[in-house]
Amino acid sequence: MNTVDPIREPEKIKQICSYLKMNNKRDFIMFYTGAYSGLRISDILKLQICDVKNKDVIRIREKKTKKEKKFEINPELKKELKKYCEGKNPNEYLIPSRQGKNTPLSRVRAYQIMKEVGNLFDIPDLGTHTLRKTFGYQHYKQFKDAALLMTIFNHSSQKITLRYIGIEQEDINKSMKKFRLF
Repeated sequence: MNTVDPIREPEKIKQICSYLKMNNKRDFIMFYTGAYSGLRISDILKLQICDVKNKDVIRIREKKTKKEKKFEINPELKKELKKYCEGKNPNEYLIPSRQGKNTPLSRVRAYQIMKEVGNLFDIPDLGTHTLRKTFGYQHYKQFKDAALLMTIFNHSSQKITLRYIGIEQEDINKSMKKFRLF
């Protein structure tokens, strides 16, 4: 499995969102939910309409950690979810598969979709985990609070969080470019 980086340029995120919103609402909601919530794709794919429609808070049990997670839905995400959920069955999956009746999109297909988007936007290592890392990177750049982000991601240290979102490597790269012996 390749490691993925966050999408660092807000303009690139905006372009991807515009493209997906015009071409595939389901894929847009998957991307937007990941980038605005920091949830793992496995947790996004198990969400149902009733978990988000007319809600202020998302409550889940994380698939990976088995821990309960509760967080307020960002107003931007809430607005898009409201439009997307309109007229849908509450028991339907938020990100449904086109295969079978009321089944969620598979992780493999979600990854394929993100790879296709990455190819379109010249982001070679775009994957499903990019969404979570993009959330973390953009959140850190906006609030500069590694401790808060560590809590959101359920990491054991701020150092792990900063490495995870690529800040540590970014700082190393910047210092190497500026470094002078004399």
